[in-house]
Amino acid sequence: MEKIEEITLLYEISETLNQHMDLKKSLYMVLDILANSLNMVRGTITILNPITDEIRIEVAHGLSKDAMERGKYKLGEGITGKVIQTGKPIAIPKISQEPLFLNRTSSRKKGGQDQELSFICVPIKKGNQVIGAISVDHPYEESYSLKDGTKLMSVVATMVARHVINLETIRQEREKLKEENRRLRKKLENRYRITDIIGNSNKMREVFQMISQVSKSNATVLIRGESGTGKELVANSIHYNSHRSKSPFVKVNCAALPANLIESELFGHEKGAFTGAIRQKLGKFELAHKGTIFLDEIGSLDLEVQANLLRVLQEKEFERVGGHRTLKTDVRIIAATNKNLEDAVEDGSFREDLYYRLNVFPIYLPPLRERKTDILLLADYFLEKYAKENSKLIHRFSTPAIDMLMEYHWPGNVRELENCIERAVLLCEEGVIHSYHLPPTLQTGTESNTLPAVSLQAAVENLEREMIIDALKNTRGNVSDAAELLATTVRIFSYKAKKYGIDYQQYR
Repeated sequence: MEKIEEITLLYEISETLNQHMDLKKSLYMVLDILANSLNMVRGTITILNPITDEIRIEVAHGLSKDAMERGKYKLGEGITGKVIQTGKPIAIPKISQEPLFLNRTSSRKKGGQDQELSFICVPIKKGNQVIGAISVDHPYEESYSLKDGTKLMSVVATMVARHVINLETIRQEREKLKEENRRLRKKLENRYRITDIIGNSNKMREVFQMISQVSKSNATVLIRGESGTGKELVANSIHYNSHRSKSPFVKVNCAALPANLIESELFGHEKGAFTGAIRQKLGKFELAHKGTIFLDEIGSLDLEVQANLLRVLQEKEFERVGGHRTLKTDVRIIAATNKNLEDAVEDGSFREDLYYRLNVFPIYLPPLRERKTDILLLADYFLEKYAKENSKLIHRFSTPAIDMLMEYHWPGNVRELENCIERAVLLCEEGVIHSYHLPPTLQTGTESNTLPAVSLQAAVENLEREMIIDALKNTRGNVSDAAELLATTVRIFSYKAKKYGIDYQQYR
């Protein structure tokens, strides 16, 4: 090959690599240039997977997809495997006479072919590390210098090395992301199993049964209940136990978005649809395609958005704001509300037809005051969770604290209970949560908005009684140790115990 032709070839390759951001496309174009300039029959760029030591064809010229799939080698296997293992180029004058030539792609006919082929394979390096190889099949010509061809291909290999490095880096990152995605999805599925929702009361058992029944279907679900009862947790459980669990789960809080933005958020908008719409935006229904969309606080939607939502439920189609093209969507809808939708239908603030479309499978979550038997289960769960998070050794609740938890009416439901326990764990420096670690709202009685039902003296006596009992429990009825634990004398301790009718022998 004349020097001027080599320079022209290398210039074309350099221009191609610099102009195209698509790594694979640019490498395919390099092989096309080699085919035109060198009369190349076929060519490949292979990459080594450093973890599995497997070599596979990344891009090729003159090979079918099936042939590329077959072209896999172990390190040291065949000519390509040896080049990558040793880092030294190999040139074969006649492949039909080379026993090491594997023809793994089955693209070359041995013995019976019309034209004899030469083969050149050179390593692609990242510093001193071999990361792949570039190889070409060339029609055999007695006058063709394989030595010169190998030198030229080595220069080309150096030029494409950066692209190959980037391609392999992207592939490894993609595999890492896929693995991380699989791990997180598995974690979510385990976290939102029905059995992981805390509750053993009859009312919660009914909820579990309903979740189990509806999860495997495509039915629209309406979750109803007061704020803090766990509606989002139930929605998660339904999605991750359904056949859509591997598809997107998109959540929208309808009450958190201004009325003029909610439609754009749900259905997307076209560029220029309104002031500030500087580019096209995909809506939540598009993002949730093939998966589930959870519409929390659905009772806060205005009537215009309700009409569009009704169309999605009925026809499975919508348009972006400012758009004219009708888009189809395959989405399961789970809605939640703490409002009385029947009253909203009555006063005209909620569409009756949408109400019936949403209310296909209603699930009612009882407030915490109606499932008293679950309070201690939940409290113990949150105690363990926050004690672990804050590296504290807290094992239990004192008896008065338990009584206080059971007597309170919990207007904020499970969310309020969780916040109370987290606060108590942060305040507690002992191994037991006492009543004085709980918020003042619980300490004032059964109603959070009432004044204390006891006098200051009675409150102090209750606290003393509780501390004495807990000290005796911790010391197994040993009065001396109990007095020391409370930083008082045995005489004062015994006097107080007698005053409150506490018999230390009960704790031995």
